[in-house]
Amino acid sequence: MNFISRDSVALSDLAALDCGQPYAARLMLSVADAVTRAISLCQPVTASEDLDLLSAAGRVVAADIRSPCALPRFDHSAMDGFAVRTADFSGSGPWTFQIAHKVAAGDDPSGLNIESARAAEIFTGAMIPVGFDAVIIREKCSRHDCQFTTAYRPRPGENVRKAGEDVDHDTLLFKAGTVLTPHRSALLAAAGLSRISVVRKIRLGFITTGSELKEPGEQLGAGQIYNSNRYLLASMLSHPWLEVRDLGATPDAIEATTDIIHSAAMDHDIVVTSGGMSKGGEDHVRDALTRCGGSLRVLDVAMRPGKPVSFGTLGSALFIGLPGNPMAAAVTLDKIALPAIRAVAGIEHRGPVWMMAISDFALRKKEGRTEFVPVRVQGRDATGTPVLTMLGRGSSGSLSPMSHADGLAILPPELTTLERGMRLRFEPFSVS
Repeated sequence: MNFISRDSVALSDLAALDCGQPYAARLMLSVADAVTRAISLCQPVTASEDLDLLSAAGRVVAADIRSPCALPRFDHSAMDGFAVRTADFSGSGPWTFQIAHKVAAGDDPSGLNIESARAAEIFTGAMIPVGFDAVIIREKCSRHDCQFTTAYRPRPGENVRKAGEDVDHDTLLFKAGTVLTPHRSALLAAAGLSRISVVRKIRLGFITTGSELKEPGEQLGAGQIYNSNRYLLASMLSHPWLEVRDLGATPDAIEATTDIIHSAAMDHDIVVTSGGMSKGGEDHVRDALTRCGGSLRVLDVAMRPGKPVSFGTLGSALFIGLPGNPMAAAVTLDKIALPAIRAVAGIEHRGPVWMMAISDFALRKKEGRTEFVPVRVQGRDATGTPVLTMLGRGSSGSLSPMSHADGLAILPPELTTLERGMRLRFEPFSVS
């Protein structure tokens, strides 16, 4: 099997596909093209606000940030030991030095006048006294009262962290569109930055559709089910840079669906619906969007699960219509919708993180569509490559496989038969 690392069948290339490929597949967008087109519909929010650094955690940087200083700010010791001048190590050892001073982190040694052939006891993080160019760690020395002896000749710069070796003054720390992770916040703090300009929170409203839906804890009638997608969306959309509003559930009725979508678009940057995206008699979301004056630009993606996922615009709002089946909703939200949602926040699209894996299951699929299969890592082969087993039977309405999976195996459009031992792409879920 020749492994393809990303979907590559563009809409303009469909005519070149094998004539034996199903006609419906030739008319559908590839997953990669769907992502590109969805992102192209986005209007990044430019409004910003200034926050203190602690409050800005997880938010999106609104403007490039440059360092106001060098890091480290001064030469300092990387270890506990003794600051020395390497020029004092003449001849052959061992050498004995008088300990003239002690320098701890936070001390200012700039006023010290330490004569040649003398040393300073120094601790991790302490500023290196002027004229000294190395630190010998304690373990290489034998101390006796106010002097120590060593047979080790240090190299210039040994155990010294030089000023600016991490970050130079005026270095670009982060570009606009960067999400402030804990490590990035720590770097900004080290540079002395206490307030940051961040993009205002993106206002996203989501709607679940279906006359059969009830909330957990309510009494179910015949043919009714609990609204699991409400909790799926609320959890998957939980990001510090998003202001997520649950707009409730609506029955399968064209008037009610039209009203709630129109109202949502007035107050939100993004409107997300789940359910009602197919072409059945009780699927009203596409028609409702048209009634509101909106338009759909991404329809029918060559993927399983999730073919009905759709993207469009309604006024200035981005519209995202997810399938109603839970697994299909989860996959399309993760693979196509979230890249578009990030684009509204100005976050650069980097594509999914994946690794090679080995299949321990066999599967047949239709040519021309990308399939996303819930899998669990059951071990590793002799080279350390993950070995994957399939969960569930591929139903887009199943919740159990996704809830127990370690991630998704991605089967490319040209593949029709997967056999045990084949290599494939594995996208692990984020571990919280």
